[in-house]
Amino acid sequence: MAVCGAKFCNWRSGKRQPISSRCYNSKQMSTEFVIETAGKQARAGRLITPHGEIETPVFMPVGTGATVKAVPQDILEELGVQILLGNTYHLYLRPGVETVRNLGGLHGFMAWPRAILTDSGGFQVFSLNELRRVTEDGVTFRSHLDGSSHFFTPESAMAAQIGLGADIIMAFDECMEYPADPARTRTSMELTLRWAERSKKYFEQHKHEVPWTGDDHVGTAAPGCPVERSSMGFDGGTAVGGEKSGLRPEGQPWAAVSTLPEKTQSLFGIVQGGMDLDLRKESAERTIEIGFPGYAIGGLSVGEPRERTREVVEATLQYLPTDKPRYLMGVGTPEEIVEYASLGIDMMDCVLPTRAARHGLLFTSEGKISIKQARYTNDAGPLDPNCGCRVCRRYSRAYLRHLYASNEVLAQVLNTLHNLSFYLDTMRRVRHSIRLGEESRFLSGLWSQPKP
Repeated sequence: MAVCGAKFCNWRSGKRQPISSRCYNSKQMSTEFVIETAGKQARAGRLITPHGEIETPVFMPVGTGATVKAVPQDILEELGVQILLGNTYHLYLRPGVETVRNLGGLHGFMAWPRAILTDSGGFQVFSLNELRRVTEDGVTFRSHLDGSSHFFTPESAMAAQIGLGADIIMAFDECMEYPADPARTRTSMELTLRWAERSKKYFEQHKHEVPWTGDDHVGTAAPGCPVERSSMGFDGGTAVGGEKSGLRPEGQPWAAVSTLPEKTQSLFGIVQGGMDLDLRKESAERTIEIGFPGYAIGGLSVGEPRERTREVVEATLQYLPTDKPRYLMGVGTPEEIVEYASLGIDMMDCVLPTRAARHGLLFTSEGKISIKQARYTNDAGPLDPNCGCRVCRRYSRAYLRHLYASNEVLAQVLNTLHNLSFYLDTMRRVRHSIRLGEESRFLSGLWSQPKP
């Protein structure tokens, strides 16, 4: 990424700062990854995107259809969420890519000023099972909404993700079933590699078509001026209707008002290979040859034993570049995100905290709690006595149990708020531990200690 020509920058604070820490030029920006602390395997750093900085290792809440279920965006900001995950398959079907594009991409559409990552939809198409057919060209599938037929190719998946406008987008891959024989695994891996090449080629040709406006970007008040980004990301207000809302001027398409096309998305590659460690090595090496600014480990959490997941992750990590962000897709429990961060994973996502919350399963420092159980009917204590989230500070277990038993919508809201807070707080502890030089595996013991 380009930096300003001066050796030191006096912008804003009047203090001289090394350009490697906070001084950036607005030109040619997609993402930059900076490792600030590295232990034996774990590392803590910053992933800098067009819509803000992300402290790594990071857990990304899943907002499949441009929403984290039951939680409004202002509360997500209060929780400290720095990046959300959206899904191309679901957004492509509803409300449609063009609808999102015409409203400024996902950032404008969902009024979210911070970073976004979109999955290409490969996993969702895989999960359709009997409703899909895979060929060299792409995947034909039927919508789970109305049964209509659709066709995804690497090129159309890239076009959709460019239209959605996430900061980080994913190459189109085939997510394979478990178990699978060696021949099937090899065939799938080779197909994913060919699709990765096609994804990158299309992205490089069309990446400047992203539907961002100048006001959507960090630090655009003075074009060309270096910007000091906060650790939480966006610089400036973004309330809908405000000066920096990124609203489209009436009558003008987004392409006509985009003033900073040089600020682009980043395309990450995905390593596949099933449970075959040799194929994982080959997939990693050949994906790196194609060349991406970040690499994901995909094709896991598809029914394999948990110990097998770890074996594949650990084996694959040793072949991924140490200076690029490493993203483990679709994992996992609080214990697992600590474990994988300790191995050197930088990014993780999972629907578990939000999905479990909707079913009354809550994560606490004292273990998992099923709030639907009758034992909590008269429990006046907080959900987690060691948790400082707004739910634990205010509501009793008895009240949360009542809401769930009564099928109140508020039950989903409060349960989700707590679970997300627990995950995000766990990851903050991981980052703090890494920066102190401690082993992240000891962090599980910290969950039972009161928060500051």
